[in-house]
Amino acid sequence: MTLIKSISGIRGTIGGAPGDALTPLDIVKFTSAYARRLQRKFPFEKRCKVVVGRDARISGEMVNSIVCGTLMACGIDVVNAGMSSTPTTEMAVVFEKADGGIILTASHNPKQWNALKLLNEKGEFLTADEGAALLEVAESNDFDYKDVDSLGRMECKDFTKAHIDAVLSYPLVDLKAIKAAGFKVVLDPINSVGAIVMPKLFEALGVRCITINGEPTGHFAHNPEPVPSNLTDLAAAVVAHKAHLGVAVDPDVDRLAFISENGEAFGEEYTLVAVADYILSQRKGATVSNISSSRALKDVTEAHGCRYYACAVGEVNATTMMQQVNAVIGGEGNGGVIVPDFHYGRDALIGVALFLSNMAHKRLSASALRATYPDYFISKNKIEISDPSVIDSLLEKVEQHYAAERITTIDGLRVDFDAEKKWFVLRKSNTEPIIRIYAEAPTETAAETLAQEVISILS
Repeated sequence: MTLIKSISGIRGTIGGAPGDALTPLDIVKFTSAYARRLQRKFPFEKRCKVVVGRDARISGEMVNSIVCGTLMACGIDVVNAGMSSTPTTEMAVVFEKADGGIILTASHNPKQWNALKLLNEKGEFLTADEGAALLEVAESNDFDYKDVDSLGRMECKDFTKAHIDAVLSYPLVDLKAIKAAGFKVVLDPINSVGAIVMPKLFEALGVRCITINGEPTGHFAHNPEPVPSNLTDLAAAVVAHKAHLGVAVDPDVDRLAFISENGEAFGEEYTLVAVADYILSQRKGATVSNISSSRALKDVTEAHGCRYYACAVGEVNATTMMQQVNAVIGGEGNGGVIVPDFHYGRDALIGVALFLSNMAHKRLSASALRATYPDYFISKNKIEISDPSVIDSLLEKVEQHYAAERITTIDGLRVDFDAEKKWFVLRKSNTEPIIRIYAEAPTETAAETLAQEVISILS
């Protein structure tokens, strides 16, 4: 597997030769480049400070040691947040008034993967231009290691409570209503940092929490992507415990998915839809999601008399668009909820608190709440590409085939069939050598038929 350098960070598998994996040499190189960029940004003003947090991956302690040591070698002070969710680390940058942050997580990828995700002084991901500039520094090997009297210092801090306190004090989180509802949930934190932070959040919300896969060992009990096919144990546990809701997060707790009380998937696409519905019932404004997300958000937004905007895939693209249109809620259809006046990052903690507020206000079960939203079905497929250089020609071939339909090319290729309320998207993954194929339609059969039609053209 080739080391992947993208807007999503520096990502690769642990173990292997340089260029074919994320090696200690790569970790030093890209951490040094990040430090060099900070040194150039603040050349004489002050000693820079960086927050470092990680998920519970098996390789996390090793990668964390290298990153923290390299930053210190570059004269950067380190605030080591230890095992900390991605949104907690992002918020810690702001809490500490730090100059940046590094999150060590490969998100939903399997246990052999890890990554460095790089943050600016606002706790937000670097833009594509900033990432490209950093890669240039990394390739130039123009690093600045300090002498013994100028090495950085490190302190360790836990920001979990500060994050939870911020959730509890957010104006639209109705703590009184949630406590009065007497919710019982089953949590699947997939043996990572969600096992540390989510039970504490539920306790603070007055919600009874039963946890499965709750040891933060990094030995994931199942594929860590929070999609229905990986959540069968959670669904069974929800029914067995007669819980109101099943809650699943990915290893770094920025994605959020639900199982209804009847054991059926609420739908990861509908996590953002339900939270947006609640937000828009309290305050009006624009919404944003990427072009691979369900049109249900557009329908719900327009039902509230507001405007929906689509953006390219990638959290930084969503946050950029949200800032441009002054959105009140946005994110990605993979269960990523971004509440801009909380912080500009996907956050399962604020997401679940707002979702429970919605349930409590409407006094509906999860399945009844889901039934209030438009029904769309997304078929998600992918094709592995051994030669990434052919991807563009494949997309061009499909575009020519559907030239009579509405075409969007802001990120890969999207084709809309407006009369039939269906669409598909083809795009290169930022993190894997694959083409992702998403197709949505009002019925599951129609979505899958459209997806297979596109796959046959690609084949």
